[in-house]
Amino acid sequence: MKTNKTAVALAASLLLTGAVLSSGAIAGEKLKVYGKVNATLQSDDSGERETNVKSNASRIGIKGGVKINDGLSAIYKVEWQVDVADDEKDNFKARSQWVGLKGNFGQVMIGRNDTMLKLSQGKIDQFNDLNADIKNLFNGENRLDDTVTYISPSFGGFKLGATFIAEDNKKSNGKNGTSIAMMYGDAKLKKTNFYGAIARDTDVAGRDTTRVSVQGKISNLKLGAIWNDSEKADGTGDGDGFMVNAAYKMGATTLKAQYSDSEDKQAGDVISVGVDYKLAKNVKVFGFYTDYSFDDNTDAKHLALGMEYKF
Repeated sequence: MKTNKTAVALAASLLLTGAVLSSGAIAGEKLKVYGKVNATLQSDDSGERETNVKSNASRIGIKGGVKINDGLSAIYKVEWQVDVADDEKDNFKARSQWVGLKGNFGQVMIGRNDTMLKLSQGKIDQFNDLNADIKNLFNGENRLDDTVTYISPSFGGFKLGATFIAEDNKKSNGKNGTSIAMMYGDAKLKKTNFYGAIARDTDVAGRDTTRVSVQGKISNLKLGAIWNDSEKADGTGDGDGFMVNAAYKMGATTLKAQYSDSEDKQAGDVISVGVDYKLAKNVKVFGFYTDYSFDDNTDAKHLALGMEYKF
């Protein structure tokens, strides 16, 4: 019988976390086990229709930190993607996993992490982790190892972030890469009613990418947009695209619509509509319909009902 080493490591980490939480073995250390389970029953039609139960970036992680002195804390995050729908042998996949320092200077993280360009989109993608996720159309959605990321404190609502990708990264083609972003406002739209960011990748996963992201809130209505332009580092394979969306909240119900058009990673457009219904603060049921139309005259349609539980 084969052993899933990642699963064993995860189980050991969670057991150790439980032991620390129960015994207070490290004075002053804050630990949190967190994650979400998101699963859908789908009808997928890409030329042939099939029924599918899909796990949508379900995950589990541990994060925390310890205060070193009044102005400095050590922080960490270790997260895995968990496939709750398919074969057990592919059940775990590494996500962001890093260690760092946090203080009045901002925070520095070293390890595997989302690039600043990816982080700069905030919460704009209304169908993130689902079939209409912008990663299917746009380049730049990178989570890479061999990275060091710095995020500054807020200066009048502005933050600066930068990711350095070492040439040892397997996607770097032997070159160091950089991903930088300037952000304004609160990406969750709780402290401000507007969020905006501009970001630039240079030699990241073999590409140079520019992205502009904006989102605003007017009462119960959220409006968002992303423009993305990317080309190979040698100047070939240029393509751009845009996405616009809206979400309207009515009590426990949120209605969503999103349209994307791309000449980038995939050439074509996609339209999605969906509805979320909150059963509790951390539990929702939802449905969506997504229609892809590609320039090569192929298309795909996805109709889904699902549930998400965050913990």
